[in-house]
Amino acid sequence: MISKVIEIAREAGSEIMKVYEGSDLGISYKEDESPLTLADRNAHNTIEKGLLALDKNIPIISEEGDETPYAVRKDFKSFWLVDPLDGTKEFIKKNGEFTVNIALIENNEPVLGVVYAPAMGLMYYASKGEGAFKMNGSDPVRLPRREAVSGSVRVVASRSHPSKETEEYLEQFTIKDTVYAGSSLKFCVVAEGEADIYPRIGRTSEWDTAAGQCVAEEAGVRVEGLDGKRLMYNKETLKQPGFIVTVIKS
Repeated sequence: MISKVIEIAREAGSEIMKVYEGSDLGISYKEDESPLTLADRNAHNTIEKGLLALDKNIPIISEEGDETPYAVRKDFKSFWLVDPLDGTKEFIKKNGEFTVNIALIENNEPVLGVVYAPAMGLMYYASKGEGAFKMNGSDPVRLPRREAVSGSVRVVASRSHPSKETEEYLEQFTIKDTVYAGSSLKFCVVAEGEADIYPRIGRTSEWDTAAGQCVAEEAGVRVEGLDGKRLMYNKETLKQPGFIVTVIKS
């Protein structure tokens, strides 16, 4: 299944790049004033079509899809959780750091995740118990499992969502380096060993974290809420609390 999901992500990435390289991004705004582009919509349609062809019996929850009431989805044993274009602000800025996120959720946890950055040609993917992989070209490379670290640490920070709360949280650490990344690439930066911690002290949505969490956890990285508990899915609200992605010794 993972190879087919990778192909679906590539197809969605191709649709995104058609818009990215064009003259009109088709920008509009949602009720919460977050941006929406033609690429978001086209990628959603491509992914939905591909996943339904893969298995029409697995429901799909997508940021750009119709809302599924909790009364219906609370009984889902498995479902796809999709962000067709994570990092729309990065897409609009044309810095390349946006991703296609596709995750399979089973019993409220991510068991398969694909994070694809089409402008960068980077593909990260993982499935439960099978390890995490990176493709930069055609040959996949397995990511070594991260070991716990202590002492001075390397931080990955958001390009578009800096916050005073995050700065205050990081005051407890001795920071030797900070790198910046957009979208779900921040999970992958920790997973492949380029940083030791990614704190997000602010709300996100479940489709923002699921695929990246699967990749990170299969590389030995912890993904926890601010309460220290592992992030879980299909809650009554699809909003995700603040969280920490880390290999720092607890």
